Amino acid sequence: MASVTAEARLSVPNSQPMVGLLGAGDELLRIVEDAFPGLDIHARGNQLTIAGLELEVRLCEQVFAEMLAVLDTGQSLTPDAVERSIVMLRSGHDQPSSVLTANILSARGKTIRAKTLGQKDYVDAIATNTVTFGIGPAGTGKTYLAVAKAVQALQRKEVNRIVLTRPAVEAGERLGFLPGTLIEKIDPYLRPLYDALHDMIDPDSVPRLMTSGTIEVAPLAYMRGRTLNDAFIILDEAQNTTPEQMKMFLTRLGFGSTMVVTGDVTQVDLPGGQSSGLRIVENILTGLNDVAFCRLGAQDVVRHKLVGKIVEAYGRYDESEQNHRRSEHREHRNR
Repeated sequence: MASVTAEARLSVPNSQPMVGLLGAGDELLRIVEDAFPGLDIHARGNQLTIAGLELEVRLCEQVFAEMLAVLDTGQSLTPDAVERSIVMLRSGHDQPSSVLTANILSARGKTIRAKTLGQKDYVDAIATNTVTFGIGPAGTGKTYLAVAKAVQALQRKEVNRIVLTRPAVEAGERLGFLPGTLIEKIDPYLRPLYDALHDMIDPDSVPRLMTSGTIEVAPLAYMRGRTLNDAFIILDEAQNTTPEQMKMFLTRLGFGSTMVVTGDVTQVDLPGGQSSGLRIVENILTGLNDVAFCRLGAQDVVRHKLVGKIVEAYGRYDESEQNHRRSEHREHRNR
């Protein structure tokens, strides 16, 4: 079946100029051609002709159909969107356009949306669960998308405030020993959260919202003893919480609130070999209703392409090291 050849013809509606589909200087067409090197793809007028092995022809035809579906929403296509569509279709997801056109927030002249299937599942989980854990490597949008959902909830008046927190693990949470005012002490640890906020809210409004208590950014130590009602609460860098700190944070949950916990279990910075609260919490909470665990991977990295490859390379290295240690352990046990 794989050796059967076929030809497909795709008519582009007059409402969509070919340049939108093919890209300036045929940039987007070249991306598709590179992804399907065995196919002959020709564009003439408003017609596309695709010829080659049948399975690849059908898949390529679907790629162009999904590209047109994105254009039909009024959204322009980017090289990144085309590449991600191809990856999603090859992995079995038959509607990349539903991922790429699902808007979360429009802010400061740009629209924030998921860019991968994993990110879309994560965003959907936040919308439908009270507590969501986003676990994955750097660059997968865990924190950024959580902040976007928080701002969206605030704008819709679903919550009265946003609470953003991180463990200041490098300071051992002993902030009193650091020089400067409280803001100067905690600023380095919370800067990534400020950066995300400033992308989504007018920077001039952020100080006013913080002064009024509508937005609170604070180290995890400042959450102790509180109950947070009607709030959207995000714990970032949760791999650097101890099991006790994780329990403390989760039990801050009040009525009408949503919690998102993000972290990367491969980047634990806790001193003295302490256990990470994020590593064990899934074993504790799995099976509870209204709690979701979302795992993001290298395929969800939305930074430079090389970042995803680096994450995959480290994953292979870590697996190899674990297999090597297990092999050495078996040899030692059998002696």
